[in-house]
Amino acid sequence: MNSFLFAISAVAPIMIMVAIGYLLKKIKLANADIAKALNRLVFRVFLPCMLFLNVYKMDSIGEIDLGYVAYALIVLLVIFALGIPCVMLVTKQGARRGVLLQAVFRSNYALIGIPLAQSLFGEEGLAIATLLSAAAIPAFNVLAVISLSVFGDEQKVNVKKILLGIVKNPLILSVLAGVAALGVRAFFIRTGISFRLADVKPVYTVLGYLSNLATPLALLVLGVQFEFSAVKEMKKEIIFGTLARTVLAPALAIGVAFLFLKEQFSGAHFAAFVAMFATPVAVSSVPMAQEMKGDASLAGQLVVWTTLASALSVFFASWLLKFAGVF
Repeated sequence: MNSFLFAISAVAPIMIMVAIGYLLKKIKLANADIAKALNRLVFRVFLPCMLFLNVYKMDSIGEIDLGYVAYALIVLLVIFALGIPCVMLVTKQGARRGVLLQAVFRSNYALIGIPLAQSLFGEEGLAIATLLSAAAIPAFNVLAVISLSVFGDEQKVNVKKILLGIVKNPLILSVLAGVAALGVRAFFIRTGISFRLADVKPVYTVLGYLSNLATPLALLVLGVQFEFSAVKEMKKEIIFGTLARTVLAPALAIGVAFLFLKEQFSGAHFAAFVAMFATPVAVSSVPMAQEMKGDASLAGQLVVWTTLASALSVFFASWLLKFAGVF
C-alpha cells in the first residue's frame, strides 16, 4: 500500500500541472504558438541546465558498479531493438513511429524514477539510482535521437543526420558537460584546490533557477497542447505505447533480473531497475519530438496516459518484489 500511495503522490503533481496547462488554454491565456515557443526553450535551455546540475551534484562517477549499469543498458538496447518492428506494425506514419518507439524504451527517470528508488530502498536506493543516471540519461537521449531520425519524413536513413543529431543534441551535450565538470572537480580534489563551481554563486544560482523551470514549464506546455479529441484517432498508438512502457518493459527488465541474476543484485539495484523501467514516458520526449519533427501531439498523449497507468505498474512491480523478499 505504501508503494501505491507513493506512486499516486508522484503522479498527482504531474497530472495537476498538465490540467492547469489545459485550463490556461481553455481560458485563452495560452495557445499553440506560445506552447511551441516554450517547448523550444525547455528543450534548448531549461532541460540542459537541469541535466547538467543533476550530473554535477553526483558524488563521483567512479563509484558506479559496472555490473548493474551494464545490465540496465543491455536491457535498454534489447527493448529498443524489440520496439522497432513493433512500432512498424502498429503505425505506418513515420512521424509517429519514432515517438512511439520513445514510449517503449524511454522512462521519466529523472523526475519520478530517482525519488521512487529512494522511497523503495532508502538512501542506498537513491545512491544506486543516481549513479545509474550518469549512464541511463545519455543512453535515453542518444536512442531518442536515433529513433526520431530513423523514423521521420525521409524515406532513407541518413546516417550523417543521425550522428549530427546526437552530437548537437542539447540534452546529450549538457550531460557530457556535467561529466566534464565532475572530472575537473575530481582533479581539483586530488590537487588540493578548494575552488568549486558552486563558489561562483551568481552563476550557480542562475543555473538552479533555469533548472527548476524545466519540469513545471514542460508540463504546463503539455497541458496546453493536449487535445482529448486526438485520443480516438490515436487510440491504437496510445494503447500500445502505454502497455509497452508500463507492462512489457518492466516485466522484461525486472523479470529477467529476478529469474536469472537475483544473487548478483541487491534490493537497491532492483529499486533502480523499477525506477528506470516501470516509470512513465519522459516529459522531455515532447519537446524533443517537436524539435525533431516527430508527432508532438502523440508524444504528449503518451506522457499523459503512461503517467496515469504507471501508478499501477509501479505498485505491482514493487509489491511483487517485496512479496518475493527482494525489498
